[in-house]
Amino acid sequence: MTDRELSAILAARLSQVEVAIQAACERCHRPRSEITILAVTKTVSSRVAGIISELGIADLGESRPQELWRKAAVIPGVRWHLTGHLQRNKLERTVPLLHLLHSADSHRLLESLHDFGLRRNQPVPILLELNCSREAAKGGFPPEAISELGDKLPSLNGLKVEGLMTMASYQENPEYCRPVFQELRALREQLRNRTGLPLPILSMGMSNDFPIAIEEGATMIRLGTKLFAGLENE
Repeated sequence: MTDRELSAILAARLSQVEVAIQAACERCHRPRSEITILAVTKTVSSRVAGIISELGIADLGESRPQELWRKAAVIPGVRWHLTGHLQRNKLERTVPLLHLLHSADSHRLLESLHDFGLRRNQPVPILLELNCSREAAKGGFPPEAISELGDKLPSLNGLKVEGLMTMASYQENPEYCRPVFQELRALREQLRNRTGLPLPILSMGMSNDFPIAIEEGATMIRLGTKLFAGLENE
């Protein structure tokens, strides 16, 4: 497939996504400007990722640090996000490339990121990952840890906590995901009240359920399949 053909396919898919975002925003009386599309490029090549960035998607996400390193080296002008687990031995190489880490998922990682932020005299921008679906296979802090996190965060000034992230379980009817998103929004309010942090970002909603997430307050939606299905070998 030529670059022009790929660009046309991706532009059409982005147009469909925009229609869905606009409709969701209208339903919940929110401005479209509050929603950021994060294109999760983990299944596609640097070529495809580069084309979608040329179409105006400035935020790209990867789940593996090594793949983020590779793509960041060849795609300019992108804000990179890591959505998957960050091992502490990959922190030094990964964090300087990041606009935002979505998966701060353990006390040990928080402390390592805090130390790194102090060493470079620049707080590390993170989202706290909460396991609101309570699935054993998913990472993240249990929702019940929010009070403990609220007590701990003020002492971690090597971090810049921008908000919260969660992942709902896949549901044929995405309406069943709504309670997960409602809980994350409520947890943000608890954490705001406990810490005084603004926590502007709620990263929640993916290809199957992003309209529901927007209705429940998402400010960043993570889209992979919706944009890239069938393009894995291009």
